[in-house]
Amino acid sequence: MLPADVPLSHLSPSVLLLLLLLPPASSFFPNIWSLLAAPGSVTHQDLTEEAALNVTLQLFLEQPPPGRPPLRLEDFLGRTLLADDLFAAYFGPGFPSRRFRAALGEVSRANAAQDFLPTSRNDPDLHFDAERLGQGRTRLVGALREALVAARALEHTLARQRLGAALHALQDFYSHSNWVELGQQQPHPHLLWPRQELRSLAQVGDPTCSDCEELSCPGNLLGFTLLTSGYFGTHPSKPPGKCSHGGRFDRSSSQPPRGGINKDSTSPGFSPHHTLHLQAAKLALLASVEAFGLLRNRLGDKGFSRLLDISPASSLSFVLDTTGSMGEEINAAKIQARHIVGQRRGSPMEPVHYVLVPFHDPGFGPVFTTSDPDSFWQQLNEIHALGGGDEPEMCLSALELALLHTPPRSDIFVFTDASPKDAILTNRVESLTQERHCRVTFLVTEDPSRLQGRARREVLSPLRFEPYEAVALASGGEVIFTKDQHIQDVAAIVGDSMADLVTLPLEPPAVVSGRPLVFRVDVLLQRVTVRIHREVSSFWIRNPAGVSQGQEEGEGPLGHTRRFGQFWIVTMHDPPQTGTWEIHVTAEGTPRVRVQAQTSLDFLFYFGIPMEDGPHPGLYPLTQPVAGLQTQLLVEVTGLGSRRKPGDPWPHFSHVVLRGVPEGAERGRVPLEPLGPRERGLLAASLPPALLSTAGPFSLELIGRDGEGRRLHRAAPQPCTVLPVLLELGGSPGFLAPGSRALLSVRVASFSGPQDLDLRTSVSPSFPLTSNLSRVRLEPNETAWGRLWLDVPDSAAPDSVVAVTVTATGREASPVPPTHAFLRLLVLGPALQDPLAAPAHSSGPILAATSPASTWVTWGRGGGGRVGNPWWGTVGGVLLLGLASW
Repeated sequence: MLPADVPLSHLSPSVLLLLLLLPPASSFFPNIWSLLAAPGSVTHQDLTEEAALNVTLQLFLEQPPPGRPPLRLEDFLGRTLLADDLFAAYFGPGFPSRRFRAALGEVSRANAAQDFLPTSRNDPDLHFDAERLGQGRTRLVGALREALVAARALEHTLARQRLGAALHALQDFYSHSNWVELGQQQPHPHLLWPRQELRSLAQVGDPTCSDCEELSCPGNLLGFTLLTSGYFGTHPSKPPGKCSHGGRFDRSSSQPPRGGINKDSTSPGFSPHHTLHLQAAKLALLASVEAFGLLRNRLGDKGFSRLLDISPASSLSFVLDTTGSMGEEINAAKIQARHIVGQRRGSPMEPVHYVLVPFHDPGFGPVFTTSDPDSFWQQLNEIHALGGGDEPEMCLSALELALLHTPPRSDIFVFTDASPKDAILTNRVESLTQERHCRVTFLVTEDPSRLQGRARREVLSPLRFEPYEAVALASGGEVIFTKDQHIQDVAAIVGDSMADLVTLPLEPPAVVSGRPLVFRVDVLLQRVTVRIHREVSSFWIRNPAGVSQGQEEGEGPLGHTRRFGQFWIVTMHDPPQTGTWEIHVTAEGTPRVRVQAQTSLDFLFYFGIPMEDGPHPGLYPLTQPVAGLQTQLLVEVTGLGSRRKPGDPWPHFSHVVLRGVPEGAERGRVPLEPLGPRERGLLAASLPPALLSTAGPFSLELIGRDGEGRRLHRAAPQPCTVLPVLLELGGSPGFLAPGSRALLSVRVASFSGPQDLDLRTSVSPSFPLTSNLSRVRLEPNETAWGRLWLDVPDSAAPDSVVAVTVTATGREASPVPPTHAFLRLLVLGPALQDPLAAPAHSSGPILAATSPASTWVTWGRGGGGRVGNPWWGTVGGVLLLGLASW
């Protein structure tokens, strides 16, 4: 909170606010899991997410929301700063922060991965170790530059990865060097500027440390004013008289001079300078804010918002069959696109990214991406149905291209009337949808009356659409069959699907003769919609009070029913009655039923492996669990405070249920344990290997209670898959130059049993790619390494994406499902001007819209608590207010 003698009216409108409620007894360890080893420490995850929240709040304060009152600084003082609260204050109640929190998670996990990845964990240049301060600054600035270039090319996933790597190095500088011990009270003024020389660096022959045989070494630095950092391990070896990093896992710290200088944690067993941990964290946080602000200044507010998904809106991504019989479908796509763009232009729900991929036979593409709705509409309007009328088509190739260019957690809509010619890609596309967390909906017009417009080379199997069913199942989407005369009405679900709807679990998950489908509605759900399609004889819906409604079109006691051929949409009246609902369906075949609703209470999740035997304990992130590994499930609940009154109990989730897909059989349930204060919504569950031993996909469902004790039930938007092996593909640093050769690495490991595998590689576009590893036989707990060489032609387009895929498949003696690893790289064009170069008048990074007025800052941790016992200080012209214990 601000002191009483400073009136709020004196504050500048361009205010930088740090509401980071750090505990009074709190690095630089990777992520929140690290706190098990060193409770009370500030982690890389904390620093990254809290810096991003503060720059986002600054953006909101400086850019008042259209049609809403501006945010007020005093509303955020002395309280926890949460993404949900920011979005509710700026966009309005009910607007979800899910994509924003997911984007921050991408940056944070990329940051933490620097301590775990084989290509980065032991590189002193990436951690400012071994007095490689100049080299570290070069790598830091390079990663920031790459993040900027990728963001300008709309490759935001790659930009977040490089931003995470840059922030890791930046934060490590304050923990691994002696900047804090030199008495510095502000971030290094030249660290982010490549043209500014780093001065007063210790040289090879300068002794820096004295011997320390204790765990805690507060006075082991020699009296000098040169900048140094500690050596770690044996590569490079520590020269005589130099400082070590220190800690129980640092082998160099046993060589004189013993001890170390790192401030990574509050634990003396890991950090000999643990008493300076908070001072280092403070400067690392300010430096992280500077880095975010630098990107905001270079990208502009719109570009920066797209980088971190600071919007409740999703992307609009279309994959269109352009053969001669597709006129009606293309018109339907145009109508829906124009409706979405026109209706949402200027609103919080205006799409932030547009993707369009056409296909036919034998070709597909090119991909068109833009953030400008007018450019998208112009490109879409130029597409017409022409020629190439025989079935099948290159649908999955086009979908793969769309997945590679569509932001994560987006919906992709495929319009076609043909089966896939490239069904061999099915499994790879399934994996890519899960890696990108994208949901795919196929709108298929299979109309026998139009056979004359669609030539057929051969008798086609009635199962020819199964690849679409497989991809839809893996992605959490669906395949909707309709007819020409209904396509425009059915395509209206495009707009509905972009409203961040959640899918409610059904029990059983599919229609079973003689059994009702049961779903539950809680008080936080609205706009409940039931969709039924395929051949249905009849259906009726019953609410918890016993009121029923049949399939008749129009208004009913429960909602409004619309029918388009064999496609029904029932929109329930708001607010829907809470409790258990039933759907009774009579059908000859296997109709599809889906229940969706709008809510801000949802969750994100990811998997990880505890890494407890190294210098930086934490959680190694995984995209999917791996058979044989003790796996942790990390859950981040979004929208916990929605419709909650001050003083009311918080909603909470107590268990996670794993169900087989598609049969719905329960595989097991595991308790969820909170990590930190409840309002942060961070939960963890330990998934034993036995629970993940069953082959096949599974779904995740969270079970809990709201603040009044009523049941809550949420399901993940798409199923998960247990991978038979760990397959990783890496490159350094992830960017390519025309005419160059890039060295990539591949790692494959088995933890559950012997594996006899073939490894195949592919690259898009078709650049030359060679590998020295095509087959591997692994025993349990055995790892194999390989190399790939990617040749980038001189003609490679600047700012274009190169996607490399490695697939591991079991040989005949070892039949296991394929495992895929994906790597995205960006071709850099010639640098006409350094994008990070400081303006001629600048002496440091520009945080955003600058102002000569002082900037107020309060310290705290995003987890909870209130600021008290304020102290004063100034850092780089920024006035700070924080806790006395700091």
